Amino acid sequence: MWCRILSPRIVGRTGFCWRSLFTMQLKTSEFQSLFTEGLNGLAVVFEKHQHELRIAGGAVRDLLSGKRPEDVDFATTATPEEMKEMFQKAGIRMINNKGEKHGTITARLNNENFEVTTLRVDVQTDGRHAEVEFTTDWQKDAERRDLTINSMFLGLDGTLYDYFKGYEDLQNRKVRFVGSADQRIKEDYLRILRYFRFYGRVASEPDNHEPETLASIRENSRGLAAISGERIWQELKKMVVGNHAAHLLELMYSLELAQYIGLPPDGNVEEMRRVCQNAEDHSPKPMTILAALFSRPEEVEKMDLRLKVSKEERTLALFLIKHRRELRKSEDEPDSLKPFTDFIIDSRELDTQSKVCELLKYQGEEKLLAELSRWTIPRFPVSGHDLRKMGITTGKEIGTTLQKLRDIWKRSGYQMDKDELLSYVKS
Repeated sequence: MWCRILSPRIVGRTGFCWRSLFTMQLKTSEFQSLFTEGLNGLAVVFEKHQHELRIAGGAVRDLLSGKRPEDVDFATTATPEEMKEMFQKAGIRMINNKGEKHGTITARLNNENFEVTTLRVDVQTDGRHAEVEFTTDWQKDAERRDLTINSMFLGLDGTLYDYFKGYEDLQNRKVRFVGSADQRIKEDYLRILRYFRFYGRVASEPDNHEPETLASIRENSRGLAAISGERIWQELKKMVVGNHAAHLLELMYSLELAQYIGLPPDGNVEEMRRVCQNAEDHSPKPMTILAALFSRPEEVEKMDLRLKVSKEERTLALFLIKHRRELRKSEDEPDSLKPFTDFIIDSRELDTQSKVCELLKYQGEEKLLAELSRWTIPRFPVSGHDLRKMGITTGKEIGTTLQKLRDIWKRSGYQMDKDELLSYVKS
């Protein structure tokens, strides 16, 4: 690849200094692999109508990091009306028109969806939503984006367009807002959490923040109270399973963000730090990390009211709080899974094994976690039907007998078969 720097020019928006447009040519295998039959067909349509089409945002960041992006967004100088006319003439189907008012048209070619958004500027923002105007100026669109590493564009010929040193920041593993951090945050307060999430993805050191950025976050923290819980949870749960999660959560507490995002104001940061270390190499679920902050079930209920987490996530948090102290390995047989497998057998719920696996991550029981991940729940061989054939007919007696047989079966290490267990009934 080669690169060149064009002469600097003044950016017209208040808060920006002299900048230079940095360009380079990308020819990696990850970039080339994007050119499916569908993308090639899309490129032909835009070229025919003389509208520029570039890859935008996170996909550019991933490609420059040597990763093939999972999702690829596109930006264009064409307006939504021009795109619709182009696609209709080409016989290209359009789907999901919900994004049209923000300039996004989704085209479907060769069983692939392509989201293409018109370049735009924010005319007015309230910290949650923005009124936009369409533009053909690529730099003005880059100005309205949150972080420098997310503000780059990549032409379909491999040319990178970088107006705010995003490539340099990516190389240096720095996370910075485009222009003024205070201004970017005030446009959308969710950018506070996006900053932390991308810090975990990009930064190599846990505590290499610009003091001015942290000051702006603290000053604007109250703005998060107006952001919907669903949006907050989407960012938060990605952050807590990324790099530097313990540091970032602790920093969020020191900046007094917790009260606005559903976390307990007096959360147990020390316990959270310990759990992050315990679970670091075992892909914990987000709630496994966050559960360490909670002391009481009531705090989970408050979090759920604020963030609207899923039922599965809520029940996992409650499970961990309830059992993190009482369900532990035996002191007499520290290498035995039996306390955990007995618990799973007794619960008779389909998802208990996965919850216990999260508990072992929480506790840092690496060896037991590996064993339990390979363990298959054995089937209890006796049923109520078997007991009725032996003359036991009342529901209460059947239930009592089954429980006694189940205890015998557990003590055998789940090895006894039906005949052996029924012999106890006969005797």
